[in-house]
Amino acid sequence: MRSADTEFIGGPLDGRILPILLGPFNGVPKTYRVPVPAHGDVPAETLVYVRAKQHRGARWHWRYEFDGPASGHAPDPSAVTPEESGPTPE
Repeated sequence: MRSADTEFIGGPLDGRILPILLGPFNGVPKTYRVPVPAHGDVPAETLVYVRAKQHRGARWHWRYEFDGPASGHAPDPSAVTPEESGPTPE
């Protein structure tokens, strides 16, 4: 499968560029969820990043902007977690 190097803005992944698997129409998912495991007294949570357009040069590119923890959001069935973005069996 194809992937695109996508920049993350804000939150714990700020400034990182990660390869994100592309969908059937060569686009990145609208939301990207990052599960954070519990450690010590801090409970587990899921961080949410939302897709946004970025203009670089003569072309548009996608990037993800931090939207906060998922506790205040309704579940999005189209969201992709890092575990789901791996290779799919054929």
